[in-house]
Amino acid sequence: MIDNFSPTVQGYLSYQFEVRKLKPLTINDIKCSLRKVEKFCLQEKIDRDIWQLSLQEYIRWVNSLQDQKQTAKSINKMLSHVRSLIDYAWQLERLDRNVLTGFHLKESETSAIYASLSIEDAQKLMKSFGKLTPAERRSRAILLLLYGCGLRTNELCLLDMNSIDLDRQELKVFGKGDKERVLPLSEALFGELLIYLADRKRKTGPLFSTLIKKARMRQTDVADVVETAAKRADIKIKITPKTLRHAFASHLLNQGVDISMISTLMGHRSPRETGVYIHAEEKDLKTAIFKMSNESEEEK
Repeated sequence: MIDNFSPTVQGYLSYQFEVRKLKPLTINDIKCSLRKVEKFCLQEKIDRDIWQLSLQEYIRWVNSLQDQKQTAKSINKMLSHVRSLIDYAWQLERLDRNVLTGFHLKESETSAIYASLSIEDAQKLMKSFGKLTPAERRSRAILLLLYGCGLRTNELCLLDMNSIDLDRQELKVFGKGDKERVLPLSEALFGELLIYLADRKRKTGPLFSTLIKKARMRQTDVADVVETAAKRADIKIKITPKTLRHAFASHLLNQGVDISMISTLMGHRSPRETGVYIHAEEKDLKTAIFKMSNESEEEK
C-alpha cells in the first residue's frame, strides 16, 4: 500500500528507517499511530498536517481514543510516536516548540478487563463459516488461526504463504519488534489450513488476501471477518480479534497449561505480561501469579 503522508512525515519515517535503523514492524506501528491522527483530523475537518496540531486538538484526539476504549498504555504509545514526529519537525525549524512535551496519561494500576469468551461460544464462532466456497474457507482459516494460535491481528496480516512449514507442521510468526517465534499446528488446525491452501494458485505472497483487489488483508479486514462470525453465531458480547487471542490464553490456562508456556506461545516477554489476557474460570489467576512471583524471588 502506498503511503500518502505529507513530505515532512515521509521524511520523518525515512529518518526512522534509514538513520535510526528501526525495524519494519516498528515503522508500521508508527504509521498506524499517525494514521489515527489523520483520521481524527479528517473527522474534525482540520486542514493542517498532523504535526501542526495544537495541544488542545491533541487532547481532543486523546479523548476520542478514550471513547473508543483504548487503554492508557496504548494511547501513551501513540503519543510517543506523534511526539517524536513533532521533535523531528522542530529540529527542521518548522516549529518553535513541541506541544506534547511532558504530556501523557497516567496508566491505571489495574489491568484492563477484557470480554471473556466461553469455549462453547468459541466453538460457535469457528463453525460460523463453512467450507463450501473459497471465501468461507478463507474466513474460517482466519478464525482458526486467531483462536488456535493466539495471534495478534497484525501478526496474522503479515503471514505469507511460506510462513507455514508443511513438512514440520509449524507456523512462523513475526511479532512485536520483529521477534520471530515458531508455533506448532495441531492436526485439526493443520488439516483446515491444507484445505484453504488448496484454493491458492501461487506459492508466494500474503497468506490472506482481499477477495476483490487480491491485496494483503489489513487489520480492519480481519476485524470485519470476526464481527461477521459473531453475528452469525448470535454471540451477544462484543467480539474482536483480540478477544480470540485472550480466549486462547484463558482456555489453555483452564486446561492446566503452565502460564510460562502460554507466555511463550503468545510472544510475550514474560508471564507477567500474559496475566492481563487471561480470565480464569475455575482457577484463581491472581493466586497463581503471586505464587509464581514468589518462586521466582526464591530462586534468585
